[in-house]
Amino acid sequence: MEGYDYVIVGSGTAGSTLAARLTEDPAIRVLVLECGGADRGFWLKLPVGYYKSIYDARVSHLYRGQPDSGIADRSMDCPRGRVVGGSSSINGLIYIRGQHQDFDQWQALGADGWSYQDVLPHFRSVETYNGPPSQYRGGQGPLHISDLKNENAACDDWLEAAQAYGLPRNEDFNGESAFGVGRYQLSVRGRWRESAATAFLHPALSRPNLTLKTRAHVTELVFEGARAVGLRYLREGELHTVHVDGEVILCGGTVQTPQLLQLSGIGPAALLSRHGIAVRHDAPEVGQNLQDHLQMRTIVELSRPGDSLNDHVRNPFSLAKMGLEWLIGQRGPLTVGAGQVGGAACTKYAQNGHPDVQLFVMPLSVDKPGTPLHRFSGFTTSFWQCHPESRGSIAIADTNPLSDPTITTNYLSAEKDQKVMVEALRMVREIYGQMAFHQRWKREIIPGAEHKSDEDILAAIRRMSATVYHLVGTCRMGSDPGAVVDPSLRVNGVEGLRVVDASVMPRITSANTNAPTFMIAEKAAAIMRS
Repeated sequence: MEGYDYVIVGSGTAGSTLAARLTEDPAIRVLVLECGGADRGFWLKLPVGYYKSIYDARVSHLYRGQPDSGIADRSMDCPRGRVVGGSSSINGLIYIRGQHQDFDQWQALGADGWSYQDVLPHFRSVETYNGPPSQYRGGQGPLHISDLKNENAACDDWLEAAQAYGLPRNEDFNGESAFGVGRYQLSVRGRWRESAATAFLHPALSRPNLTLKTRAHVTELVFEGARAVGLRYLREGELHTVHVDGEVILCGGTVQTPQLLQLSGIGPAALLSRHGIAVRHDAPEVGQNLQDHLQMRTIVELSRPGDSLNDHVRNPFSLAKMGLEWLIGQRGPLTVGAGQVGGAACTKYAQNGHPDVQLFVMPLSVDKPGTPLHRFSGFTTSFWQCHPESRGSIAIADTNPLSDPTITTNYLSAEKDQKVMVEALRMVREIYGQMAFHQRWKREIIPGAEHKSDEDILAAIRRMSATVYHLVGTCRMGSDPGAVVDPSLRVNGVEGLRVVDASVMPRITSANTNAPTFMIAEKAAAIMRS
């Protein structure tokens, strides 16, 4: 039996951040349990290494969704980080908070105290941004954020074409507005990836009041009456019990957090009863409200070989140059993430001038991370709908805590989602057609110029779209009785238990979800300290 003030389940973005902040008080004892291993290895440190890591079963839990009629009966990949640092150790490094209105909408949905003005100080306190100082940016935080450190002429021409189409230039998507096009910022420090582990957890592990245990799989929560007083976890084949004097904090993420709650008797009564689990608290929304950004790639073949990274990765001299740029100059293609340029735009379905489409551009093309780049000179513009209305769910498949839960994605089940995605593809084609970029390419590979009607485009999107790994929402925060957690992130219906991760988002943010998850943990630490 071990005793701590707080036990944190998961060392991902939220867990690492929260552990570091709580242990700033030397009187507080914190244990972090991580089901994966240490974040060692070159590919976990090299920025572009996400391309190798995200589908590596040694550091990623390769969940799969159920066959989904919305995407032509395909099963979507749902990988989540299973390593110290969690998904922040394997993600595409894009650091973007989302639109200001995202958080004002959270407030309107019952997440009191989570408006943009409420969360801005926590965004600022997380980061050290190496760009120009601004009232919107932080300069003293543990997490280092850099501007793009790579130049590409084709990307520059795409930006010019997007401006000719009518999108304004935006020098900082994390500043006054997310609208417009520009270069993405990355969680990169020098030449290396910056994760929640490198920025928060590893520096904090020098404190005697913080303990990290890896390869520790939590199997159930332990209660006395309505209060969580500990948990059990498997490690090296042995079952351990931990007692907590303060709180158990679930930072397992959008898949594992609702799974653990359901296994512990907190969830939809009908689901729990079906599996013979005693209902501790009937919480119908645990595992519901699953949201994700569905990405559609468009790929064109460039006219001139050498403008695409597809050409350079097969040239040993080009590879050597990339390596020297990275090693000596701390810049170049090896420092990039999942998008170089892009931005936020409005289709005709956008409301109140708030962008409803996010664009990501890369001077390369590939089927998916981990597979070889195409042999032609490819160029990719991806897009997703900022705020999809479709909702899925997470539900335990059985009572074995080592089993994967059932993931029901329900992509494109809402008609508006279908319309916005079709319109977004037409927008991308118009950008490609602007004079600044039109001379650079000769044919559309994906989805293919033959897809012209709305019906044909939607059918192509159903067959060819993919996740961008932004699963959120399955433990919704709110002030209503149906919310899984309250605005202080305490689990409703029980005591001594909180959820601090992306599952608490009542509505998905408009862009990548890693930066908002850092903020959630930073704000949670402030709430708990107060």
